[in-house]
Amino acid sequence: MSGRADSDTDPEITGPEAAAAQDTEPEFGPAEPDDEPAEPAEDPDEELDDESGDADDPAEDARRARWTAAGTGAALTLAGLAAALLRLTRSAPAFVPAAYAGGAAVCAGAAVLGARGRTRRALWLLIAGVMVMALGDQFD
Repeated sequence: MSGRADSDTDPEITGPEAAAAQDTEPEFGPAEPDDEPAEPAEDPDEELDDESGDADDPAEDARRARWTAAGTGAALTLAGLAAALLRLTRSAPAFVPAAYAGGAAVCAGAAVLGARGRTRRALWLLIAGVMVMALGDQFD
C-alpha cells in the first residue's frame, strides 16, 4: 500500500526528538486544574488615570474624530467662503467664486455630519468639497 504514514506515529516507534516534536499538548495555561488564576489589579481606576490608557479608550477616539471632522469642516468652509469673496472682487469668471462657495457648502455639510458622529461620510464630503474648490481654481 502506498501513501504517507500517519502523522501521529506511536512514540515508541519514533526517536525521542520526533516524539517531542509530535507533542500536541499546549504549553501554556494552567498545568494543574487546582491552579488559581492571577489576581486582578488592585484598583482598576488607576489604569484610567494613566495617559497611556486614554489612547486605548474607544469613546475618547470617537470624540477626537468628531472634533477633528467638525473642526476641519469649519476651517475649510471659512477658507472656501473667503476665497469666493476674494474671487468676486477680481475679474474672474462667475464659475470660480461659485465653485469655491459650492465647495464651502459641501465642507459645511461635512462639519455638521462630523459633529453628529458620521466621521467617515464627513471625510468623503471634505474630500469632495476640496476637489470642487480645486476645480474652480483651475478656471481662474
